[in-house]
Parts: sequence; C-alpha cells; structure tokens
Amino acid sequence: MREAASGTQARLAVGLADGISKLAAHALLAPVLGNPSLRLLCHEGETDELLGELALHRLDLVLASHAAPHNQNLRLTSERLIASPVDWYGPASIVRKSAIDQFPQSLAALPMLLPTGHSSLRARLDRWLETQGIAPRIVGEFEDSALMAVFGARGLGVFPLAEFGAGDAPMLRGLRWLGRSPEVKEEVHAIVSRRGRHHPLTQQVLAGAPG
Repeated sequence: MREAASGTQARLAVGLADGISKLAAHALLAPVLGNPSLRLLCHEGETDELLGELALHRLDLVLASHAAPHNQNLRLTSERLIASPVDWYGPASIVRKSAIDQFPQSLAALPMLLPTGHSSLRARLDRWLETQGIAPRIVGEFEDSALMAVFGARGLGVFPLAEFGAGDAPMLRGLRWLGRSPEVKEEVHAIVSRRGRHHPLTQQVLAGAPG
C-alpha cells in the first residue's frame, strides 16, 4: 500500500475507515491541503485492516469513527478530533416551511437517506429516531456522506450530515436546512502509531482539529 515519495514531496498516507463522513474527513485534512509539495494518499477500508497497515507504518494516520482498540502489540494511540452535532437537509421540493416548523416529527412523512450499518452514526440515528417515535421511510443507504448528499440534492430524500464538514459540500446550494438533532453526534478519531505521531503533516492535522 505504501508508495515511495518522489523528489521533495511531503507525503501523507491516510486511511479512511468505512462509515466515517468523507466530508468531515476532508475538512479535517484541510490544514495540510495548502502545502505546495503535498502528496496525499487516501485509502478506504475496514478499520481493522487499516490499523494493521498503520502498525506496519504503511499509513501515517487513520481517521475512524471509534478510538483505537486497546492492543499493546499494535502500539497505537488515538485522539477524538470532533464530536459534531448532526443537521438534516433535503431538496427544497420536499422541505417546506411546514416540515421545518414541525421538525423532527416531520421526518416521519419524508423519504429518508441514511448511512449504512458500517457507520456508528447509523446506530445513534436509529436510537434517536426511536426515542422520537419516528418510523423512518428509508429510500436509500450510503457508505459515503458526500454521495448521500448528491442523491439528496437530486431529490431522493432528506438526509443527516455532520455540521462539521457541511461547508465542504457545494451540492448543499440546492438543498434546504430542515433541522438539527443535537443529541446525535458524529465522531471522528485520529489513530496514529507512536512513530507516526511525529510526522509533521500528521501533527498539523491534529493541531488543526476543533477538538
């Protein structure tokens, strides 16, 4: 998985675990994107697979929805970068003023897009919908938050999106804000090896996170 750096490029290999918001991940990597010599390598996969690559120093950083498991053999550490509240958006054709005024109960009457079960956010959303007494009409499930937003913008349904990272979605121009689920948080954790923590670009990502 690891590729050799060329010239004087500043190389950063990042693993993106299945189920995390790719829009939030992009926002978290923003502090290093202005580096003119950056060579960014992004790999997606299951968390356990990515952590194995991280332990072998084939990755510099893994972004995941959970902290690193306690495993002394892997010698990994983790830090929660964000715990962002979740907002709901949808196309203006179905997000009327009445739906906004009656949120969250209006969700029961709207077609809904949700993350797949790969995402820990899905479990939190399911619990929240249950506590609100809402039986969702699910019309689509997506592993990628950006792809989910694209389908939402095309009129398929309303969808949840972490507040952090939403500004990176230009497709939101065609969407309308419906409401917020403040009890539901999207979490992203940075997992690094002891050696990887000293990578200057990794340090930039960690320092630039809102906490």
